[in-house]
Amino acid sequence: MRLVSHPVLCNYYVTYRCNASCSFCDIWEKPSPYITVENLRENLRDLKKLGVKVIDFTGGEPLLHRQLDLLLKEAKDHGMITTVTSNGLLYPKQAEKLRGLVDMLHFSLDSPDRDEHDQSRGVKCFDKVMESIAVAKSMGERPDIIFTVFEDNVHKIKQLWEEICIPNDLVLILNPVFEYDKVGAILSKEALKELLWWAKQKNVYLNEAFVQLRLDGGNHVDAPVCKAASTTVVISPENKLVLPCYHLGLKDFPIEGDLFNLYHSDEVQKLVALEGKLPACEGCVINCYMQPSFAVEMNKYWWKALPSTIKYNRMKGTWRQMVRF
Repeated sequence: MRLVSHPVLCNYYVTYRCNASCSFCDIWEKPSPYITVENLRENLRDLKKLGVKVIDFTGGEPLLHRQLDLLLKEAKDHGMITTVTSNGLLYPKQAEKLRGLVDMLHFSLDSPDRDEHDQSRGVKCFDKVMESIAVAKSMGERPDIIFTVFEDNVHKIKQLWEEICIPNDLVLILNPVFEYDKVGAILSKEALKELLWWAKQKNVYLNEAFVQLRLDGGNHVDAPVCKAASTTVVISPENKLVLPCYHLGLKDFPIEGDLFNLYHSDEVQKLVALEGKLPACEGCVINCYMQPSFAVEMNKYWWKALPSTIKYNRMKGTWRQMVRF
């Protein structure tokens, strides 16, 4: 049963540029412009009309955008819940400008071991993450640690949780790696079962539906779980609407100041109707689109996701913002 029929999330790519070169991502290889404040203002007007509640300013590395603070202010002025995920390299210098503007601030950290983390990210950023945690906390911010889980680092969760998250009262977000277009990886059933144990621990968030979907073999085109195109509006740095999702990206449409009517156009809606049904959608487990998909349709994944969703919003206090919507 479909509970919500309109988009709830916008993945807004402020740039594809990145100052890291993570082994499980290829976005940093793309040439890219930066979005403009003017385009954002136009799009925010229409995102609100479409029913979007959450805007994720993403990349690339979003802090490379020199006007990120202005982008966040615009989003907040439109009543949006804002999220930003950073590798930490630029946060200490920009923290004051961003203060109070990011509802869900995530720092990426994939190992408690400096050399191991830096190697996976292709740049020395471990120390900057630790500095970023200290700076954010000193200003009253409540950042999370987002840990991308691979087969070879799942055993490091305990150390990172004990040495970094618990002492700093940080939520540890476990983000199971996914595979797309020969990038990324898959996790064994043993690793997935270990993640389910961690989901029950203090200050740990894992959407358990991610695990269930992987155990079920991912999205299946004959009975699609994925609702990427109808739940998530993807906007590129070139100010284009990307469909059916960023990772598949079959087609993009210039927005030209009228996102609302573009989204409801016949051509776009034909692609929306194909969400989860295209050949490339078979077996997909991409977290970026599955999380909102689980939230809008009552099925077994909705029920699997519910306890962890409640847990995170209680830990962070964001349930108050959700209730308003």
